[in-house]
Amino acid sequence: MDVRLPRLGEGADSGTVASVFVRVGDQVRKDQPILELESEKAVASIPAPSSGTVTALHVKEGDQLKVGQLILTLAEEGSSPRAPVPTIDASIGDEGEETPAAPAAVPVVQQDVALERPVFEELAGPAGTPPPASPSVRKMARELGIDLRRVRGSERGGRIVLSDIRRYLERLQEAALALKGGAAVPASAVPAVPPGPSIDFSKWGKVERKRLTTLRATISSRMVTSWTTIPHITQFDEADITALLVYRKKYAARYEKQNAHLTLTAFALKAVVPVLKKYPVFAASIDEAASELVYKQYVHIGIAVDTEQGLIVPVIRDVDRKNLFELARELQQLAERTRQRKVAIEEMQGGSFTISNQGGIGSGHFTPIVNKPEVAILGMGRGAVKPVVRGKKVEQRTMLPLSLSYDHRVIDGADAARFMVDLVREFESFEDADVRLSS
Repeated sequence: MDVRLPRLGEGADSGTVASVFVRVGDQVRKDQPILELESEKAVASIPAPSSGTVTALHVKEGDQLKVGQLILTLAEEGSSPRAPVPTIDASIGDEGEETPAAPAAVPVVQQDVALERPVFEELAGPAGTPPPASPSVRKMARELGIDLRRVRGSERGGRIVLSDIRRYLERLQEAALALKGGAAVPASAVPAVPPGPSIDFSKWGKVERKRLTTLRATISSRMVTSWTTIPHITQFDEADITALLVYRKKYAARYEKQNAHLTLTAFALKAVVPVLKKYPVFAASIDEAASELVYKQYVHIGIAVDTEQGLIVPVIRDVDRKNLFELARELQQLAERTRQRKVAIEEMQGGSFTISNQGGIGSGHFTPIVNKPEVAILGMGRGAVKPVVRGKKVEQRTMLPLSLSYDHRVIDGADAARFMVDLVREFESFEDADVRLSS
């Protein structure tokens, strides 16, 4: 039987082969992992659909796969093995994949110099498989009714990113305006932006090239999108966590005995809940298509986790319904699974706010980038002992640097200042009863 890549979940229709666990001639059992596929920010294990003998492998590590693409050939138990297939059929790759429906003919404006009037011609995409694009871009294209074969990708290998979709929509809008108003739009006014030139750095010395991983490429694309589409402002402050650290030291061992690590991130999760409820716009999102602000009736908070492959942001759900111990335990378990790349795509979706704690590494204030479609993110640095005036005395206090980046389209500076003042108060208001475990 031919084993093809199954659909991995909503929006997950492609990925990169991270590991192949079988070879030709191997006996496999049903549900035994045959390969790992890196898709967006998760790694999924692909199981064998049946027991049998591997007679041919059609993929290798590093290959890009799409839903429906042939992975291997399996001689099921009790059947005669097939002859191995020596080469990969490059034409196979879209079987089983949902192909976006082609929209109606799209007019493209070109300038007829001789007649000095616009001529509208249908833009026809090349036949064959769709161009390379991430699952999120493909999903967006399907929802908007865009045929990706009509979009020119600006990334390496013609890969389509969100900025390419935006440029394509701008071209459609300009063409529509030209049709409506009868004005000529020169082709130079809507150019397709090609990839930047490749520079030969080896001219100046020895170099080493490494292909971007799927994860790093995804991070890069999303950071560019967030930074270029969101007007970022960052509010800075410090919280006195001297008392908080006393409680942490007092109860940390008891938490550890119950498989929970009492970190500052756990305290931050608890501290931010009442502030988000007081200022719900910080947990909202913009529906740009509908020109509406979406206020969420839940508190799901993303946690930036530093992994060897890059930054991954899984989401802890219903933070407002959990006590400090429950949050500390779930945070530890989720962080461990994230570093092992065992979180599902669904576990990285649906966040309403994000926390990024760099305190374990060091440094102080920084400017975190908003995790779109969210509108705010909290950055935490390393606490430092400083001389602080309290009353008429100068005391040594441990101060925690806080950085709140927000979307200035939605949030005004005055509200950000109020948010930060209240958040500092929450950090400084922890009591023994908030941390103590019930017996």
